[in-house]
Amino acid sequence: MPFVKPFGPAEYARRIADTRKRMEAAGFDLLILVDPANMGWLTGFDGWSFYTPQAVLLHGGDGGPIWFGRPQDAPSAHITTGLPPADIVSFDERLIHHATEHPFDQLCDLVKARGWAKARIGVETDAHYYTAKGHAHLVAGLPGASFADNANLVNWARLVKSEAELALMRAAGKICTAAMMRAIDKMRPGVPQNEVIAEIYHAQTMGVPGAGGDYTCLCPLLQVGEGTTTPHLTWTDEPLPNDTLAVIEMAGARRRYQVPNTRTFYLGKPPQKVVDLANAVIEGGDAALAAAKPGVTGEEVEAIWQAVLRRHGLRKDSRVGYSVGLNYPPDWGERTVSLRPGEKTVLQEGMCFHFQSGIWLDDMGAAISESFTVTPSGGERLCATPRELIVID
Repeated sequence: MPFVKPFGPAEYARRIADTRKRMEAAGFDLLILVDPANMGWLTGFDGWSFYTPQAVLLHGGDGGPIWFGRPQDAPSAHITTGLPPADIVSFDERLIHHATEHPFDQLCDLVKARGWAKARIGVETDAHYYTAKGHAHLVAGLPGASFADNANLVNWARLVKSEAELALMRAAGKICTAAMMRAIDKMRPGVPQNEVIAEIYHAQTMGVPGAGGDYTCLCPLLQVGEGTTTPHLTWTDEPLPNDTLAVIEMAGARRRYQVPNTRTFYLGKPPQKVVDLANAVIEGGDAALAAAKPGVTGEEVEAIWQAVLRRHGLRKDSRVGYSVGLNYPPDWGERTVSLRPGEKTVLQEGMCFHFQSGIWLDDMGAAISESFTVTPSGGERLCATPRELIVID
């Protein structure tokens, strides 16, 4: 059975042409990309191989991208991309976890063989999988080249989604909705936390009719009781207590496109202060999404949210949102636009964000977040979970 690629050749050709324009403007002859999302966005490459050195090279001249990686992962490149065999290059297996040598030694040989030994090279110095050791071997192996951080050049090229990408985002939103609804059904006093998470994983993977689910970049996050004062705790096997607050953050994924969503639960009768906090979060989020139209800056969206919070005697010091789309572990954020003070990026139709409206106080927290895409009428919600404090009484 042949592998079904998520996009046709024209989509990748458009992306490559756009990236080359950005390279020229930034003064780069060659990009060496190790972020698996950037590798996949430019070529279609997919595989759980990002734990070991790999890269996609894109030169500013003619020709397509080059995949470089471990020999046993080269078949993945042949299967998932449209790259010609000559542009799928493996390093020697003996270099895996070598004490003194590194796979990027042979990447340097490849660069020299292509005639790019004196290129101006843009690298991803802040990417999760770009290591200090790998960089040191590149610099040592290409003494005639110049290296500079490429400032997330391809991440920024990914910011505005095509119609084909938006179709995958909307499908991921439906998967996330189904998983959150399953969590709502399972959240009851006495139910072990890990059983709730198991139901979420099942729903995330099963997906919805016509769209099976993929693995997400983060595991589901679950905070209970005092744990709601911080956002990134995970589950235990303890049973859910009665008369307590809980928060779940998760995502749905379709062909690696990620759509997160967060909901706050109260098991029992919620105190008025919990109701008031949740209502303020919802009101502020509604106002911000209504304003998220083309032409508005990221900081303007955040300011609208903060104005609502101030009316309720609240504030949120951390950013309230960030761009999302195609991604791989450990993060579903694109690491470009953040909705926060000072963000001058002008929103465009087709950008996608996770509006993470969590507020964490000293004694409790609440988050009722939304992933959305920018449209002329405001932020289009990508999930359809109830936008409310979910009371399990």
